[in-house]
Amino acid sequence: MDTELIGILVILFVFILMFFRVPIAISMAIPACIGVIYLKDLGALISVVNSIVWDQGYNYTLLTVPLFVLMGHLLYSAGISSELFTTFRLWFGKFKGGLGLATIGSSAMFGASTGSSLATTGTMGVIATKEMLQAGYDKSLTGGSIVAGGTLGILIPPSTTFIIYGMITEQSIGKLLLAGILPGILLTILFMITIYLAVTFKPSLVAASAEEYEVSWKERFISLKSNLPIVLLFIVVIGGIYLGIFTVTESAGVGAFGAFIIGITRRKMNMKNFKEALFNTITTTGFLFAIIIGAFILNYVLVITRIPYILADLLTASELSPTMIFILIVCMYIILGALMDTIAMLVVTVPIILPIVDMLGFDLIWFGVIIVLLIEMALITPPVGMNCFVLNGVTDQLTLSEIFKGALLFVIPILVLIILIYIFPEIALFIPNNAFG
Repeated sequence: MDTELIGILVILFVFILMFFRVPIAISMAIPACIGVIYLKDLGALISVVNSIVWDQGYNYTLLTVPLFVLMGHLLYSAGISSELFTTFRLWFGKFKGGLGLATIGSSAMFGASTGSSLATTGTMGVIATKEMLQAGYDKSLTGGSIVAGGTLGILIPPSTTFIIYGMITEQSIGKLLLAGILPGILLTILFMITIYLAVTFKPSLVAASAEEYEVSWKERFISLKSNLPIVLLFIVVIGGIYLGIFTVTESAGVGAFGAFIIGITRRKMNMKNFKEALFNTITTTGFLFAIIIGAFILNYVLVITRIPYILADLLTASELSPTMIFILIVCMYIILGALMDTIAMLVVTVPIILPIVDMLGFDLIWFGVIIVLLIEMALITPPVGMNCFVLNGVTDQLTLSEIFKGALLFVIPILVLIILIYIFPEIALFIPNNAFG
């Protein structure tokens, strides 16, 4: 059997196992191992697995993952989410769709501390759903605002998705994290503009009484006080990377320690919360490490079968313009995002299309931002948009259909930002290029 055909069968087998909900790491590892045994032998498989586990499992950079995950769990234990929402509500309450704007703003800030879309959606969903529905907001707008705000957790650093992408593509994780800052701010603004325009053109989405917030400037500024620790921690962690004071791994350690100190000073960090944060960190890290190892075994099969390079050669021979190929890649991810788990989509497809992106001369840091934006879109689109299921799981006031209906509105600003970043790559590259030269 041809080597190329083996590679295609391995990829198909991976997708079939994922379709039947087999865990991602196993879905990648089993077909890849069978492929290595068929193409080489059992001894080669043992050698490859040993090499990958040693090289990747003991990779110093991978310490970034558990440390940033721990930082997020510790800050969650410190109870910052409700205070963030209160602050943004006081500042945006008088605007049209003010609670929706507050949800997006507080989600952006909370996402900057957790690095997880699902955690941001679940946490903010409990708080914002009750507030928005009591104020007379439309259910679809409520659900859409919360799940859209949740996606910001993987774009604004720190982001575990950027770390995984960096490991697979061997790109600087520091540059990737910094590359998410401007796009994250822009997407936050675009989400807010979307809400404002929606309630302007369709006033029935918000009850008239929803905007009756009489708040003094003194109250607004006092509310900022409780959020200063998280802002300072973000500045220290990301600023340290930008200025070269810390490596990415060191900054993650500083972030985790800073989150612990915030919990202590706020008197929210007891032994129970600390143990829970550690347990959740271990669980999440084990899951991510297993995926990374499975992905590298699959990548080995793709290299020896040359599938990515054959695909790149086919596209080169097609004489399509770089813009058209980019559009095809985006369309592929939109389709896959509606059918696959987002982490699976990332680790399976990136090694395949990497040679194509290289051939087109696209910057791989820039492309990482595009990939994360496409993953954000996948998190809120039916039928498997995980953010929507998470929100549906934490509240019984919104049906899944109402959440998906509202979420589709926020696909538009994500697509707008992808177009803007394609036309103006400096949106993603300005900060990392200035930080690292």
